[in-house]
Amino acid sequence: MGIRLRSMIPQSKQIVRLQSFLIRNQLSTTTPVPKGHCVVYVGETEMKRFVVPVSYLNHPSFQILLSRAEEEFGFDHPMGALTIPCKEAAFLDLTSRLNAS
Repeated sequence: MGIRLRSMIPQSKQIVRLQSFLIRNQLSTTTPVPKGHCVVYVGETEMKRFVVPVSYLNHPSFQILLSRAEEEFGFDHPMGALTIPCKEAAFLDLTSRLNAS
C-alpha cells in the first residue's frame, strides 16, 4: 500500500501543477495568446477561458470533446474561440492526462 501511494505522489504533483497552470492562464480576452497555444472556453453554463497547447487538438480524447462541441454549437463560436460544453473538472482531468502522456 505504501509503495503504491508513493508511486502516485509524483503524478498528483504534476496534476496540481497543470491545474494551477491552466488557472493562471485563464487570461483576459485582451491578453495575447502565446505562440503554439489556443483559447478554449469550457463549461456547461458559465464559461471559463483556458489557454491550451495546440498539440492537444490532435489527441483522440480531445477530438471527442471537439466533436461534441461541434454537435452542440456548430462552427459559430459566440465567445470568439473554441467552446467546449463539458464540466470544468472533466476538462481539467483530460488535460492533466494529456500533459502526463
